[in-house]
Amino acid sequence: MRRLLLLTVLLSFLSVSSQNKVEKWRIYEIVLKGTTKTNPFTDVQLSAQFSNGKTVKTVSGFYDGNGIYKIRFMPQETGIWSCITTSNLKSLHNKKARFECITNSENNHGPVIVKDTFNFAYSDNKAYYPFGTTCYAWVHQGDSLAELTLKTLSNGYFNKMRMCIFPKDYDWNKKEPILYPFEGKALTNWDYTRFNPAYFQNIEKRIAQLDSLGIEADLIVFHPYDRWGFQKMDRKTDDLYINYIISRFAAYKNVWWSMANEYDFMKHKKMEDWDHYIQLFAEKDPYNHLRNIHHGSVMYNHTNPLLTHASIQNEDTYKAKELRLRFKKPIIYDECRYEGNINWSWGNLTAEEMVNKFWRGVTNGGFVGHGETYLTENPVKWGYKSDAEMWWSKGGVLRGKSHERIKFLKQIVESAPGYLTPVINYEWWMPYSAVGYKDEYFLNYYNMDQPVAQIVKLPENSKYKLEIINGWDMTITAVEGEFSGTSLIQLPGKPFTAIRFTKIRK
Repeated sequence: MRRLLLLTVLLSFLSVSSQNKVEKWRIYEIVLKGTTKTNPFTDVQLSAQFSNGKTVKTVSGFYDGNGIYKIRFMPQETGIWSCITTSNLKSLHNKKARFECITNSENNHGPVIVKDTFNFAYSDNKAYYPFGTTCYAWVHQGDSLAELTLKTLSNGYFNKMRMCIFPKDYDWNKKEPILYPFEGKALTNWDYTRFNPAYFQNIEKRIAQLDSLGIEADLIVFHPYDRWGFQKMDRKTDDLYINYIISRFAAYKNVWWSMANEYDFMKHKKMEDWDHYIQLFAEKDPYNHLRNIHHGSVMYNHTNPLLTHASIQNEDTYKAKELRLRFKKPIIYDECRYEGNINWSWGNLTAEEMVNKFWRGVTNGGFVGHGETYLTENPVKWGYKSDAEMWWSKGGVLRGKSHERIKFLKQIVESAPGYLTPVINYEWWMPYSAVGYKDEYFLNYYNMDQPVAQIVKLPENSKYKLEIINGWDMTITAVEGEFSGTSLIQLPGKPFTAIRFTKIRK
């Protein structure tokens, strides 16, 4: 009898395909074989309870095609974990497993969280400063272009990518996607109760590739630029979709949830729908990934406590200081217009102005996102209904001049001794901005102006070294001497001038 019981328990463990060890904040995956006699997406319930003796988490599973069901779990504590499945399908029910969560490796810092109200950090407390970009439909272009996009990103310009889960239909983006999210026939004859697992497998492959480059995947859940009918799905279908992507994607540590790109342009959804979606992600995501909602003309009320940060579309990045006080959370200008040469005003910024917007945003306590919309041939010849390749829509290569300078600023911010907070260390009426860390570090920026001198007010009881930075030329020049108290600083009289004071340690 004892042998029979032991054998039964052993078979229960062996029926679960999974690994024995997994790093903290990586993915532990259970793979189960089940029947598909009914609709596996709507008729089969599957979850697993994970416990390490102190913490208990329940995680939903999903159907991955070909009779395969999966449950993904991201352990957040080291040690031995056990799990047991629950399902209304007998072949998936009461399956057990144990595994060890080991210490995270050097480059694995965990999910990004909000830190000290206005900033971000990884879960291991390493500071994170978002310098993002937008490639709305890069995951729908096929391997060749996607690999080129990843090669470009590997140069370290950005650490966040805004990207759509659904395919996008818009100017210069008329090509059909390589896959569709639902079973059925294009363009509008879909079975919304049956997902296409291959479609979502492709997206999670790209999420993992971004993670390998240290890039956060800011996933846009809904958007209005659509010829397939996905923006018009009803609440029940939306909920089914949201639960499915949470069960598939939430275990990836670099995932963020963006409820929408330009939510207010989706006229088939009401404000209570958006409140519901935000609530649903807050309740269903076991790992509490970052949540935002992006607007077109009507800014959402980002004081909603379930939103972790404010995603802003506006070119006035210098107003980050005001929005910090208004919303009491981190401010990211995910769209401040795009560097490019297209006919739309939102996509024809000069590289100089894009760089200026980044500097003004950062030195007012916010964060700014990049975008690029260069047509490789004559814009009139291409026409806005064509399918031209550009970074903003499909990825590929960067043709502009701002990304290298954004990387330069990113390195400056990341080298600061701590989180930077807006300060006033100049005449209050000046249109300039400055941020500082305690009394140790100050960074002032003078916009596109060309000042030859400025008065800066430093703490009286400390001495500072001074460096003059040019944000366009990407130069840092040390200035001889030590500075303290009210100081008249000689400047080069050039645009993109910034100055950096660092406290001299005795």
